[in-house]
Amino acid sequence: MSKKFKRIFLIVADSAGVGEEPDADKFGDVGSNTWAHTAEAVGGLNVPNMEAMGIGELDDIKGVKPVHNHPHAFSMRCREASNGKDTMTGHWEMMGIKTSKPFQTFTDTGFPDSLIKELEKRTGRKVIGNCSASGTEILKRLGEDEIKNGHLIVYTSSDSVLQICGHEPTMGLENLYRYCEIARELCMKPEWFVGRIIARPYVGTCAEDFKRVVGHRRDYTVSPSGVTAMDILKDNGVMVSAVGKISDIFNDVGIVKTVHTVSNEDGMDKTIDQLKNEDWEGLCFVNLVEFDSEYGHRRNPEGYAKCLEAFDKRVGEFIANMREDDLLMITADHGNDPTFHGTDHTREKVPLLIYSPSIKNGRYLEERECFADMGDTILTNFGLKKDPSMIGKTITELFE
Repeated sequence: MSKKFKRIFLIVADSAGVGEEPDADKFGDVGSNTWAHTAEAVGGLNVPNMEAMGIGELDDIKGVKPVHNHPHAFSMRCREASNGKDTMTGHWEMMGIKTSKPFQTFTDTGFPDSLIKELEKRTGRKVIGNCSASGTEILKRLGEDEIKNGHLIVYTSSDSVLQICGHEPTMGLENLYRYCEIARELCMKPEWFVGRIIARPYVGTCAEDFKRVVGHRRDYTVSPSGVTAMDILKDNGVMVSAVGKISDIFNDVGIVKTVHTVSNEDGMDKTIDQLKNEDWEGLCFVNLVEFDSEYGHRRNPEGYAKCLEAFDKRVGEFIANMREDDLLMITADHGNDPTFHGTDHTREKVPLLIYSPSIKNGRYLEERECFADMGDTILTNFGLKKDPSMIGKTITELFE
């Protein structure tokens, strides 16, 4: 290896996929393409920084030129080897885990009556909701009912998740957390299993002014199903900084430092702060969730487009502050085409843009077989080897 990057920043633009996977038909996602359809819906995207890194080579994206000369950046697509299209599956695969059995979701049906009855019995509260919904919408619809009658709002999304809302002044935060711990215990059973239980506290007096208390959210997640690149880095004394919901996705396993965020902008602020003001060696793993939560699931291509353009500006700011031995990776964990039917994630390939001031031979590379090539490349950079249980191959062009 002729080159070593001291700090690697892996930033996940959550759900920003670049076109259907070969097996998209199994997921009902033939024809999905988050980047291309978002651009088409708004008459073109203005993302000059990612354009200069080669995003336009990965698909026909309206408004984005295919720039073939980008010596400081590699551009490529990655396929997903795992069986799924959810947040945990995608992120775990980046770090070396292949998930063969997809996480169970209850998006279309709600949770089984048997689970709801047991949850009611254990909490002493009647469950209302039990459907797939946005967090703000369900508060407007059911928040007053919960406060008045002492009910429990339970809902899900397109991820493998059970979420419980609690009005802080009347329910009490500790009671909400206790109910979520009960739900976590129940949802470890195979027939009810979900990847995450999320406590969603809120305040306010009526539907018009209910507001979620982001800082009091708490996730109850299952740990990764195997060894990850993050475990190996941490065990060898290498920094693993988790920004955004990374710590929730990995249940704090393999993480040295956790930085919570409240928005994409806040996430980039805190990531750039680590870039500019902190001296360390290792990985900064970042999730920016608003592409997915605010615009993909809500089928809002205009909002999605503005979010991509806002992110691109922050990418420019990030690059301007990089050191010679820093490496930036920009990718996604699945798709969520805001022009597609339904409100679910879409089974898509993801982009991978890799940039460093010290890269001199950047170019378009052929499609990778799995997301785990990212994690394997990070381990190779630090002179470490993956566990035999892990998948992934090093992107050797970075070390030519």
